[in-house]
Amino acid sequence: MKHIFQKGNDQAKPTLLLLHGTGGTEQDLLPLAEKIDPDANILSVRGNILENGMPRYFKRLAEGVFDEEDLIFRTKELNEFLDEAAEKYDFDRRNIIAIGYSNGANIAASLMFHYQEALKAAILHHPMVPRRGIELPDLSGRRVFIAAGKNDPICPAQESEDLKNLLADAGADVVLHWENMGHQLTLNEVETAGKWYQNI
Repeated sequence: MKHIFQKGNDQAKPTLLLLHGTGGTEQDLLPLAEKIDPDANILSVRGNILENGMPRYFKRLAEGVFDEEDLIFRTKELNEFLDEAAEKYDFDRRNIIAIGYSNGANIAASLMFHYQEALKAAILHHPMVPRRGIELPDLSGRRVFIAAGKNDPICPAQESEDLKNLLADAGADVVLHWENMGHQLTLNEVETAGKWYQNI
């Protein structure tokens, strides 16, 4: 998978896995990582799927309708890539915190839905529920910050509530932060996520 790895100043810190939104690249969220933790390793990954020329992490059948088969395959692909990257760049595989926006937040949530050990924690900006009707792994000890917009036309508020409940029911410690905005990433939600990160 096309990616950027930047070694941090403090190897006791987590590796921040950056996952962009539809049409983004591995460059997009680098400024976010700098705000969250300038000393951490950064692994920023570009989605392997192109939709009308725009990179994504998995296919969809329509707006808000995921191609479930492809989602499962791409989630496995990303999980295996993290295994390989940890070995290649010599970072702690058990200490990865994802920061995802929109489509990137969806694949990060999907990692947690399918693989118990995939992520230590996640910051999910404007995510949806990746899959419904499946049993999640035991996520005890995992921490998740969800940022959602009350007026988000792409991700209805109920999606954020449902995702919070599904993760919490699996044992994760989940914080849901609301903005009176749409689908855009706001400075306030990034700063709030940064404060949350300091306490994990």
